[in-house]
Amino acid sequence: MLMSMAVFLLTCQLSAYPFWIWNPKTGKWVNPKSAPKETPKEQFAYAKSFYDDKKYNDAVREFKKLLKAYPKTVEAAESQYYLGRIEEEQGRLYEAYLAYQKIVDKYPFSERIQEIIEREYKIAEAFMSGQKRKAMGIALPVENPAIEIFSKVVENSTYGPLAPKAQYKLGLLLKSLMRYYEAEDAFNKIITNYPDSEWVEAAKFQIASCRAAVSRSSAYDQGAAEEAKDKFEEFVREHPDAVLSQEAEKNIKVLREKEAESDYATALFYEKQKQFESAKIYYNDIIVNYADTALAAKALERMQALERKKK
Repeated sequence: MLMSMAVFLLTCQLSAYPFWIWNPKTGKWVNPKSAPKETPKEQFAYAKSFYDDKKYNDAVREFKKLLKAYPKTVEAAESQYYLGRIEEEQGRLYEAYLAYQKIVDKYPFSERIQEIIEREYKIAEAFMSGQKRKAMGIALPVENPAIEIFSKVVENSTYGPLAPKAQYKLGLLLKSLMRYYEAEDAFNKIITNYPDSEWVEAAKFQIASCRAAVSRSSAYDQGAAEEAKDKFEEFVREHPDAVLSQEAEKNIKVLREKEAESDYATALFYEKQKQFESAKIYYNDIIVNYADTALAAKALERMQALERKKK
């Protein structure tokens, strides 16, 4: 009985032993299956072979193994890059962005930095267009990650070619979410930080558009409407031949109609209160300063009616 038990234990030890190797450097037994190759180049080539064959689970395991064993090497930066590629190719865009951003943060020496910024920009555009991520993976921290990613692209690019474009897209996104003051700030940064950029002209138009949107919010904001009109008029003066100038002129007309409506409502209020002289001031303002609006004729009619009452 004792002999049988000894044979059993010896057999178990012998069968288990080939999976473990003594490492004199660390003074520990290691399992070859979980150990990296002898050099980062060998480990990278091994991991990349799985990636090339689209065996992504195996590739992820081996790339992560390299990152843990050789974290400060060129191959580590490349491994992090391919972890991002795997996430992107599997449709997990936010996770891909996080993987790419680690390269910018940890491996700024990587020759792929510009490519990574471009990939991040395209991911932000995908989220901006409403593209949905797959259900698997980590939960998104915000409803639309494009805000975070466009901001990072600007930060990563500094004064690179994508910075003003990403800043403009960030402004458009904030505007679409009705975060008008934040959007206006984003557009203003284009004018301040990238004065020679091709996006400056469009940014000025969008600033005026944000002001106009604020004026149309829950209650009519006369001050915001006046600011918007002034900015649209300034835009038309500075860029008379721009395609957006036609749109600006349409906005100016709409804002003038709004201003006339506000004056007309005030005049009616005074008229109902029998404060006729005050009412006439507002009717006259419409007739003189808003003659091109639909309310000019109505204001004239009311003015004539008041004059008849006076007689």
